[in-house]
Amino acid sequence: MNLRLNSEFGTLRAVLMHRPGKEIDRLTPYNKEYLLFEDVPYLEAMQKEHDFFTDLIKQTTGATVYRLHELLIQVLSNREILEKLMHSALVKSRLTHFQEYILDRLSTAECATALTAGVKVHELKRKIPNLPAGELMDSAFVIPPSPNLYFQRDPMAITPGGIIFSSMKMEGRQREADILRAIFENHPDFKDHVNPIYPINGNDNPPSIEGGDIIVLSKKAIAIGNSERTDEKAIYQVAKALLAEGTVERVYEVHLPKKRNYMHLDTVFTILDENLVLTYPDALNAVLQTSLYTLKEIKDEKVNIKRQVLNESLLTVLEKEIPHLEILSTADGNPDYSMREQWFDGANVFAIGPRRVISYNRNKHTNNALRNMGVEVLEIPSSELSRGLGGPRCMTMPISRAKI
Repeated sequence: MNLRLNSEFGTLRAVLMHRPGKEIDRLTPYNKEYLLFEDVPYLEAMQKEHDFFTDLIKQTTGATVYRLHELLIQVLSNREILEKLMHSALVKSRLTHFQEYILDRLSTAECATALTAGVKVHELKRKIPNLPAGELMDSAFVIPPSPNLYFQRDPMAITPGGIIFSSMKMEGRQREADILRAIFENHPDFKDHVNPIYPINGNDNPPSIEGGDIIVLSKKAIAIGNSERTDEKAIYQVAKALLAEGTVERVYEVHLPKKRNYMHLDTVFTILDENLVLTYPDALNAVLQTSLYTLKEIKDEKVNIKRQVLNESLLTVLEKEIPHLEILSTADGNPDYSMREQWFDGANVFAIGPRRVISYNRNKHTNNALRNMGVEVLEIPSSELSRGLGGPRCMTMPISRAKI
């Protein structure tokens, strides 16, 4: 499997997803903000919606759908990987002295669940009666849950030049990126095909970058959002590594307003075909500053790149990179409906092929506008999945597409 993608819309062949699990049931009205959620979804209904989504992908594309939890169990059979991930999870809680108890008494599958759904003191006590819990309350988390894990787009990104493993802005989400990196660097299906672009070896605390800010514009160009989740230093390092690798020739840094509705670049626009972009009304014109990185020279193994500030809107940049560009606004530009549907990620559809997308059924005005543009729109139920405030693109990590 060639772990490189040269488009956002080539026909899907393989994708990684995570079915919401017990980590969602850990959310309460009192801890949801701490766990980076804005609502408390109903898990069973959420799972039915996600199963519908997964089945739809299989039926309409024939693509292989990899399940994160299954892959994680498989790589955790390697004791060294298990110890590393468990130690990292316990360091955050300053409870590393629990590690041997956990590894001795929990099965590999139970350890995988602990790393995704978290584990509480009283749950460990049932398995380990002699657990040295001290004054810890039974309801305390030994390992906090990762309820955002079903948004598989954030922990990494696959580009034409290789893989960017995310350094998450929010400390509570870093385990998501650690899990994906462990899978891709060690699972037999992937490990021999990984060309790591970021983070740079030896950097234990790299600047933050998240997969939702990375969009492949063409075979030779990618755009990275400078957002509230992705730092300028990370973009510079990624640009340097990609340009040195040689496949990508242009890396655009897109300066996003530090607002909730611009959290990641893929909330601003998504590419649906070689000349069609879906966007929130006026979002492209609202982004007025971009920077372009290109390769200057490679001399004596030292890479020098050039940064050029472009006094152009993102729209102008896209028009340069995408010939005969067509722009479609969410809800066809209707200000009331587009505002409502953007809250539920109307612009964040998942392209499974050229002009072929999966979208939330609740975004009906956007879906109708897409159909009027000749786009095949496949709808999925969204009452619970949408409560995490991420769309179908956010929930999927394409790992193989037909080349464009």
